[in-house]
Amino acid sequence: MAKYRRINREKSIRRSILASLTKTVIMNGSVVTTEARAKEVRKFVDKMITYGKRGTLVSRRKALAFLNNDNEVVSKIFNELAKTYENRNGGYTRILKLKERVGDDALTVKLELV
Repeated sequence: MAKYRRINREKSIRRSILASLTKTVIMNGSVVTTEARAKEVRKFVDKMITYGKRGTLVSRRKALAFLNNDNEVVSKIFNELAKTYENRNGGYTRILKLKERVGDDALTVKLELV
């Protein structure tokens, strides 16, 4: 049994979606998406900020590997967000429920950094 949401996609596409949403949250501070995707992306955003707080070379390489070698996003994590959340022990994101989407009645939420 899977311990994560499959989001009805193949592995490579799902990983790409999660990396893209993670980048968007880190760069813009928030993203509007479905509830299932937001709950899954929250894990990765928290993990990236934890990597930034560690500040080691290994942590930087792990973040780069997940975020498809996007140096701009990784530098923001390690230089800005790590300092912002240095006294916080997890829980860097919050999910605010919005409304149902018109086409398929999927619950949309706003995932944002605290």
